[in-house]
Amino acid sequence: MAATSLHLSRTWQTLPNHNRFITKSRSSIRPIITCYAPYSTNKWKREYTSVMIVPTGVGASIGGFAGDALPVARALSSVVDCLISHPNVLNAAMLYWPMPNVMYVEGYALDRFAQGLWALRPVHQNKVGLVLDAGIEEDLRIRHLQVADATRASLGLPVVEYVVTDTPLEVEKWINPTTGQSTGRIKHPDSLLRAVKNLVKRSQVDAVAVVGRFPDDEVDDLDDYRLGIGIDILAGVEAVISHLVVKEFQIPCAHAPALAPLPLTSSLSPKSAAEEIGYTFLPCVLAGLSNAPQYLVKNPESSKGCILSNDVDSIILPIDACGGDGALAFARSKRNKPLIICVEENETVLYDTADKLGIKVVKVSNYWEAIGVIAAHKAGVDPNSLRRNRIDNIRCPSVPANDFAVSTSIDLS
Repeated sequence: MAATSLHLSRTWQTLPNHNRFITKSRSSIRPIITCYAPYSTNKWKREYTSVMIVPTGVGASIGGFAGDALPVARALSSVVDCLISHPNVLNAAMLYWPMPNVMYVEGYALDRFAQGLWALRPVHQNKVGLVLDAGIEEDLRIRHLQVADATRASLGLPVVEYVVTDTPLEVEKWINPTTGQSTGRIKHPDSLLRAVKNLVKRSQVDAVAVVGRFPDDEVDDLDDYRLGIGIDILAGVEAVISHLVVKEFQIPCAHAPALAPLPLTSSLSPKSAAEEIGYTFLPCVLAGLSNAPQYLVKNPESSKGCILSNDVDSIILPIDACGGDGALAFARSKRNKPLIICVEENETVLYDTADKLGIKVVKVSNYWEAIGVIAAHKAGVDPNSLRRNRIDNIRCPSVPANDFAVSTSIDLS
């Protein structure tokens, strides 16, 4: 923490005024107290960048519901200089929270970024286009258009145009019986791609929000999720939809499902409540896309002013979700390998642990500890030095190197 200074100015006796041209009286000099950090902690350091990942549709204890990982992102963003995360972490249906140092990056793009294939270019503003599924009923379509107008009038978001697909997308969703993850497909992906192409060509939009009409579930099928203990059955196919658009057009995209309102219940988990306070999930998507970074696909290494995978200092993952493309790419990085932190309290239906995959990580009990580890790492402090008896004697390789004899560590106790 930067040292603060307390300055007390010395009080001097007021001297007689001998300037005959000045007649206005002067107030006596009073003691001035100031408290400030005289040196910026980052003055001679590059910005510290962290990536927070909670995979979609895997039943994460934290981040598997309606924006319930957003408080973690808020806290983490106050510690790091730049936080990169994805819609599953940052979206909360009707709720959102603006964070100027957070990058809203779609999952497919995040994987390509981690692999060093794409760079992230910060923006001041994106022109956002909206694609509505032709299968959405008239009343529900109007609700979504009212959301778009509300964000334009009340938040000043640049949502410039909407189109309706030429064919209903026909979204299908299910739980993978082998992995337990939610997944799905759309029967008419070409219709979606044509709609996005028309928006990009006609209005030169920089980002696209997609609203697909999802089949309405029986209320009984959603009981666990509404109680905060189930799998988000919508999330997997939402990712399929946004991946399709980003892969084809290399621009930011996020999805919001269109659903009929559920009957009111008094037994609703706070983790799921954000999805039941309004008619749509669209507000957070439009807010996130309005300033999402652009994806630079060609020659990312020579991209001035862009963020590259080599700029990432740390990654935070659920304890058993280390097997995604992005996580593995960061773990296998040959240059500037980031610190990887796994949170034991955040469990999923996956079994991709660091031990199983042979990845070196720092395990922490919860996100409180994770943020503390990142604060230490950013300060250039070995996180182990903050724990009791975690620093061992220094060691040397036991194999001779460069013709010099070496020895093992010496026990000084």
